[in-house]
Amino acid sequence: MSLPDQFSDPRVLTLFGLLAVSTAVWLTLGLRARARARRDRAVGPLERVWHPQESVQLTPAEEHAFGQVVSRLSFDSPGRLR
Repeated sequence: MSLPDQFSDPRVLTLFGLLAVSTAVWLTLGLRARARARRDRAVGPLERVWHPQESVQLTPAEEHAFGQVVSRLSFDSPGRLR
């Protein structure tokens, strides 16, 4: 099956080839940018902060001191720190 005369012109074939390649590049770059934006949005710089209490057992004295600090930072009445 041969192409009609207007589509067998090398300029038309070149035009369709360039159109196909540019569309593929445009889609690839757009999908990569969207994936990068989603990945950057998912993990913030301070989303998860490691704290030593997660892996180190506290002594009873340290637990008591920590409880004292937390109790001072707790709200006594609405909007007022103790």
